[in-house]
Amino acid sequence: QVQLVESGGGLVQAGGSLRLSCAASGRTFSNYAMAWFRQAPGKEREFVAAINWTGNTNYADSVKGRFTISRDNAKSAAYLQMNSLKPEDTAVYYCAAPQAFKRPGSFGSDYRYWGQGTQVTVSS
Repeated sequence: QVQLVESGGGLVQAGGSLRLSCAASGRTFSNYAMAWFRQAPGKEREFVAAINWTGNTNYADSVKGRFTISRDNAKSAAYLQMNSLKPEDTAVYYCAAPQAFKRPGSFGSDYRYWGQGTQVTVSS
């Protein structure tokens, strides 16, 4: 089992920045890809970004150039640096991990482990 706990959400004005963290425990963190998803009220959960165990990254078009995913294997943590935030970025953000050594996809069904989520609210 892998346990994931997000933190760092909050209220920020449009154009501002936030950094989300995802603390992992339970297995060898470096063996797992990590991803961030988000879900806005009344909308389906959507893929935001992913990073595999070698550091290769992938982003949704809507956040490309504004968000950066990273990981620190020594700390068993993943991060999402969010810059130039827009009101449409408002959502609950979840970190997720697939099975060990599984390539990160962009569908929720690709992932086995999920955190509880952290709220990000961007005011206009």
